[in-house]
Amino acid sequence: MRIGMGYDVHKLTEDRKLIIGGVEIPYHKGLLGHSDADVLLHAVMDALLGAAAFGDIGKHFPDTDAKYKGISSIKLLEHVSALLEENQFVVENIDATIIAQSPKMRPYIEQMRENIANALHIQKEQVNVKATTEEGLGFTGMGEGISAQAICLLEKITNYSSVDVMPQMSGCAGCQGCQNTSMTGDISK
Repeated sequence: MRIGMGYDVHKLTEDRKLIIGGVEIPYHKGLLGHSDADVLLHAVMDALLGAAAFGDIGKHFPDTDAKYKGISSIKLLEHVSALLEENQFVVENIDATIIAQSPKMRPYIEQMRENIANALHIQKEQVNVKATTEEGLGFTGMGEGISAQAICLLEKITNYSSVDVMPQMSGCAGCQGCQNTSMTGDISK
């Protein structure tokens, strides 16, 4: 079992689309960045890459590379998904929080969850997205930017096994309802 944590922040600016969780949200400002600046997906990707010990999004998608200019972060998340699958990682769950004074995120959260789940080939029920304000405090509270945090749990496919690793036993050595305490296998080895 591996746990990863991700964090991202982008400045709000004029003349940019506001895209969070792969959803274009109507707003008079957007997030500044080399890609589409999807702060939520960037935090999710960093959590996933961190759990797998694969570095961060800056390593995989550097902002000095022109091919990532304006790219959809959904495409980047799909690439991270393929990298995890190649290395036999399974996403157990993701929990993420968007921190923004405005706009309100509630109307878009279900679509964000669906977008993340689809990109990672997991169930929507494995993805949780929340939003909160900073009660007017700090750069997010003053509407200067938006940040996001994410945490995830990964498991290696090789940790799952259909083979019973316990030795054959003729009794259960004291379990309820069984009087036989003899065992044919020694589980202390």
